[in-house]
Amino acid sequence: MRPDSGTAGGPDPREAAALLLDKIRQGDDYAGGKKRRFGRSASLTKVATLVLSAASTVILGLQDLNAWADLALACVALVTLLGAVEPFFNWRSRSVLMEEAQYRFRRLADDLEYLLATTAAGELTFDRLGEVHVRYQAIWDDLSRGWLEQRRVPAPSTAP
Repeated sequence: MRPDSGTAGGPDPREAAALLLDKIRQGDDYAGGKKRRFGRSASLTKVATLVLSAASTVILGLQDLNAWADLALACVALVTLLGAVEPFFNWRSRSVLMEEAQYRFRRLADDLEYLLATTAAGELTFDRLGEVHVRYQAIWDDLSRGWLEQRRVPAPSTAP
């Protein structure tokens, strides 16, 4: 048995590469799903804030209608609430964090596919795959660290 061919019953380097590529793609899918979710949440909050701000301003311009003034007051209250919600959840920054992770996962998958395409079956070693795995782990480490840093930062105060 070659020293780099795996243990008895274990995967050979090409099988291990396929398993690693699958894990990389799963990471990419995870980051992509989170990126879309956080992006939608951030955009929805911004649009709702804009619509309610505009509506409350227009409604307050209709001075003789008390029901309209009540509605405008409710809109202003909702704008204040939404203004506090977005910084608390920090969806936009988390979306960008996931976009970066997705880029890195895709780049790593491309590099692994290139390695597989340009390396003869007998020349692929676990040492070369280990380098790819170290990069894979670094992506998850950076993503986790970024996630924790963003959750640790207190939301900006909206009080005067």
